[in-house]
Amino acid sequence: MKTSLALTNRDNGLWLKFWRDNRVDFHQKSVNQLLSRFWHILKPAPGSRIFVPLCGKSQDMIWLAQQGHEVIGVELSPVAVKAFFRENHLQPCLRKMGSFTLWEYGKISILCGDFFALLKNDLGLIDMVYDRAALTALPLDIRSRYAVHLQAILPSTVKVFLLTTEDIEPAESLQKLDAIDTEINGLFSADFEIDLIHAELVSEATHAKVYGLTSRVILPL
Repeated sequence: MKTSLALTNRDNGLWLKFWRDNRVDFHQKSVNQLLSRFWHILKPAPGSRIFVPLCGKSQDMIWLAQQGHEVIGVELSPVAVKAFFRENHLQPCLRKMGSFTLWEYGKISILCGDFFALLKNDLGLIDMVYDRAALTALPLDIRSRYAVHLQAILPSTVKVFLLTTEDIEPAESLQKLDAIDTEINGLFSADFEIDLIHAELVSEATHAKVYGLTSRVILPL
């Protein structure tokens, strides 16, 4: 799986510098087409509360709110959060909430601070998670920590809409597109049922995949 820009405790300063220097070529200026095409497959109920980890200034949050959802993002960089509201001509209310600053406007809230400092009480009830490259933005050695923390702060009934981008070797068969990645299976299979919803070739060396993860809820006898 592609290793992109690192967002970890040890690299927080680097991430903040990327935003201060406007080195954000990774930012998508429009709504992700895979989100708009496949979001309905997980059957999100109207009014669902959607958590968007490492959200940056993603336009996907606007789209999710337009579908009638309440959107809660978390982002380390105040530059990114400020840009999101400014570029969308929104006037947010700000207030301190523990170690975070909460920016709110209508159906969209962004907690500005470190994802790994989030507690379950900071989020409240979450129905679904939208992860577009949050996982793949992390280096390999921090992804397991991300997955563990994500599950720790979410209710047991949550669903996850996960978009990933993976590098492929030239000699690899494109049949690999139809398989769940070994890393995704290792990170999530203990707690989620994993469905590969869609896979496509992005370039000769890269493909994207859409996963739907449904929590395994074990009812007492």
